[in-house]
Amino acid sequence: MNPQHTIIIAEAGVNHNGDLELARKMVVAAKEAGADYVKFQTAIPELVISTVAPKAEYQKVTTGADESQLEMCRKLHLPLSDYAGLKRYCDEVGIGFMSTPFDLVSIDCLAELDMDYWKIPSGEITNLPYLRKIATKGGRVILSTGMSILSEVEDAVKILEDGGISRDNIILLHCTTQYPTPFSSVNLRAMQALATLGCHSVGYSDHTQGISVPVAAVALGASVIEKHFTLDRSLPGPDQKASLEPHELRQMVNEIRQIELALGSPEKLVDDIERPNIEVARKSIVAARAIQKGEIFTEENITVKRPGSGISPMLWDKIIGTPAPHPFSPDELISL
Repeated sequence: MNPQHTIIIAEAGVNHNGDLELARKMVVAAKEAGADYVKFQTAIPELVISTVAPKAEYQKVTTGADESQLEMCRKLHLPLSDYAGLKRYCDEVGIGFMSTPFDLVSIDCLAELDMDYWKIPSGEITNLPYLRKIATKGGRVILSTGMSILSEVEDAVKILEDGGISRDNIILLHCTTQYPTPFSSVNLRAMQALATLGCHSVGYSDHTQGISVPVAAVALGASVIEKHFTLDRSLPGPDQKASLEPHELRQMVNEIRQIELALGSPEKLVDDIERPNIEVARKSIVAARAIQKGEIFTEENITVKRPGSGISPMLWDKIIGTPAPHPFSPDELISL
């Protein structure tokens, strides 16, 4: 039986801080860590953020409160012209390329790059014009569902579906939009609610510190894991402190691959590697003392001991009351 293969997305996001060379280094680091995809964020900040939009509290903590959200994001985003080259570089390195668009112009830009999936961020789940625009492009969609209730997710899925993207081509990611997310706010079981919407599968976009929660999500059935990473958590930027460093990303990938192997089948079977231990660990009915031929088997003259190569103790009631077919020595396997 082949184990499932969880799609692992190494979320570079804007942790390159607008530096293309740093973004290229992140591509290599994601590949070396074993991720399936490296994902960026594509935006024209002025089309996404108004001049009066405040920073999130975590952004104030990580980048200061003096500048606006727009001023912060202007420093972080690459120009649209860089993404085609990044896609080619991912192809050369041998890792899948993805980028999340945050505005309609960025959608058109990324549509030229033949991505395997559109990645819709949580903040756009109530953006009707955005969702309709994605739907016109077709293909497969991974939709993050942070900050939303199930009915809002259903509405977004319906918009995509009405635009021509079938539910079979939509993967829903459970997510808690806080950086970092405390463990008490993760609620991994919400994946079960998302599964009721009949999409292709469900996954998990993680913002907790460490790797235990995404690994647990795979054990609960996540088909996709998305996790922020950085080359160095001490770098400036809003998302660095809630990101994994490359060695931690590699550890997460390794542990997810181990869990995939361990999940196995929904059937309860005897594995081939167990079979030699059946005789060693199970027990058989044996003589508790010397037994004469013709003597009746009773609870006093038979008992149960290893090895398990004789009559199963499950047949105890059938053995009791029958005559011994021949003499038995103490500990000898009972045979009929």
